[in-house]
Amino acid sequence: MASPPVEVRRSARRKRMVSARREGERLVVFIPGWMSAEQERDWVAEMVKRVEASEARRRSPGRNNDEALMRRGQELSTRWLEGRARPSSIRWVPVMRTRWASCTPDDATIRISERLRDAPGWVVDYVLVHELAHLLSAAHDEVFWSWVHRYPRTERAIGYLEGLNAAAELGITGVDGDPDTADGTDGPVGEREVGGFGGTGPGMEPVRATGT
Repeated sequence: MASPPVEVRRSARRKRMVSARREGERLVVFIPGWMSAEQERDWVAEMVKRVEASEARRRSPGRNNDEALMRRGQELSTRWLEGRARPSSIRWVPVMRTRWASCTPDDATIRISERLRDAPGWVVDYVLVHELAHLLSAAHDEVFWSWVHRYPRTERAIGYLEGLNAAAELGITGVDGDPDTADGTDGPVGEREVGGFGGTGPGMEPVRATGT
């Protein structure tokens, strides 16, 4: 994986520590203004190495291939959705213009954008739970969210995705778009995306979530 583009921001505060954070696709490194150009180069290289090592530890166990992603989805269904969501396939797909992921309840298929391949594992897990929940309730309704919020990092993951979207100016709304207007433009022609589904399907068991 290529290193991210780096932006260096100098601070006039002499006591400022060196730090770094992600802003969209970029890595922003904050350094004290008194550092020399040589020190800056050394610290930027060090912070890139640290951030990449940290992100590698946190990446999803499903990032390697579609089979691993499918296994992770099945694990999450068992853990958070009582095993009721039964996808026929979960796969990585090329970057989608307006979505992080999509689901077609008619055939129980789920697609996750390659843009998330290097996201923290807990964020990918949220997106998987979100799409799996569409196999239990196709619309973004009360039943759907009662399933999704069983995943304990839901709100944190939503905030992460919103921040990533804003920083990179991606123009993505929600995880899989508005189900009332989804037109399948990010998927194969003729595909019935979430929101066009009106019955039962191979991966859908339309029941209300119980318990906590």
